[in-house]
Amino acid sequence: MFADDVASRSLGITVEDVGPGRATARMTVRDDMLNGHAIGHGGFVFLLADTAFAFACNTYDERTVAAGCDIEFLSPVRSGDVLTATAVERIRRGRGGLYDVTVRRPDGEVVAEFRGRSRTVGGSLLGDR
Repeated sequence: MFADDVASRSLGITVEDVGPGRATARMTVRDDMLNGHAIGHGGFVFLLADTAFAFACNTYDERTVAAGCDIEFLSPVRSGDVLTATAVERIRRGRGGLYDVTVRRPDGEVVAEFRGRSRTVGGSLLGDR
């Protein structure tokens, strides 16, 4: 899945850890990710969280996509910040799931909280290769 994720790879996102219903992704904020206030654009923080969410909800070899997502930005990020997004499955029932993603700096400060709702759409990730 990561090999086909051009968006995440082009931003330098790495997927550090994946297990049933969980995943961790990391990204360094670059100068070209800053907004007009010289802080990290929220869209890039969202994309990092969404990447961790995508990997967490696709750990069961069933193609799964986002049905909806919300994010709370709690602290601004700056160029050079190394952000880690940790996704954890809260519940998975039928074709739906609920996942929480926490985005942190290396010192543990939480910069964003993301909640994603997943929907399984059918098909195998591994069987398609």
